Amino acid sequence: MRSTRREALCSIALALTGGLLTPTGFRARAESGLPAQPIRFIVPFSAGGTADVLARAIAAKLQTNYGLTVIVENRPGAAGNIGADVVAKARPDGSMIVLGTIGIHAAYSVYRKLSYDPARDLRPIVVLGEVPCVLVVHPSRPFNDLDQFLTYARQNPGKMNYGSAGVGSATHLVGELFQQASGVKLAHVPYRGSSMAMTDLIAGQIDLMFELVTTAAPIIKAGNIRALGVTSARRSAVLPDVATISELAIPRFDGTGWFTVATSAGVPDPIVDTRNRDINEILRASDLQDMWNSLALAIIGGSPQRATEFFGTEREKWAKVIATADIHVE
Repeated sequence: MRSTRREALCSIALALTGGLLTPTGFRARAESGLPAQPIRFIVPFSAGGTADVLARAIAAKLQTNYGLTVIVENRPGAAGNIGADVVAKARPDGSMIVLGTIGIHAAYSVYRKLSYDPARDLRPIVVLGEVPCVLVVHPSRPFNDLDQFLTYARQNPGKMNYGSAGVGSATHLVGELFQQASGVKLAHVPYRGSSMAMTDLIAGQIDLMFELVTTAAPIIKAGNIRALGVTSARRSAVLPDVATISELAIPRFDGTGWFTVATSAGVPDPIVDTRNRDINEILRASDLQDMWNSLALAIIGGSPQRATEFFGTEREKWAKVIATADIHVE
């Protein structure tokens, strides 16, 4: 399954080729809000994950639509903030955009010192969609369902550990939200990406994860890990037989990962509006619906204003989780 995903990535990457426009074409596009030069799409996470696949699919479509090269760059680290910082400080001409997540737009308060202010220095373009997480455990652990897990965890506070993609990532914060809602205590083990954490989970080196359904589903179906509950309010179409944590034990529990596109704060309205329009069209493209479904992505879309409001609501939600858990990184 992993090799298939990598092959798909390679196919998308190979599609990212194209010619440049003449200077006259540059001027005409700039005046209309269209790009006047190649676009750099920063993915602030490792290659091969959900964020990377999503960005490359969008990049391929943008390249076709604009007739320009769209370069996808992976710049992982600090829950996405290393890559986002590059975009925040870029020239405000719209030629650089970033794929954003909770870690960039809603949970950056975990860092006492950042070299930029995400709320001030990044301008939202669009919220792409949400992806639920799923609580998964190694099959050797002594519980087969969520009730058994909760009983064991309450009897053994702090003895079980869960891996995540890093401090402040969705896979970390959903785990913190779960602990606060359920009253259990788990030990957090941050990794530099979910793939490394999942490798250790499959090997039994850690006990559990709150992993994105996109990544976890094929491994669950292969029998290498066991699913105990989905973290979204509704069941995932990718794992329809796995009940939600809300159904099973914690009413109204809802914690999902999500993806966005943003650019530097000084980019003019016409450019932002054009990017927003074009990415919304890509989200609705009939030939990409199977891909969105395979990524377990529930499409949101909408205006830049809606994205700004979404960030504000999510920032408030996760700030409370961070403050309650006293999560900080120097």
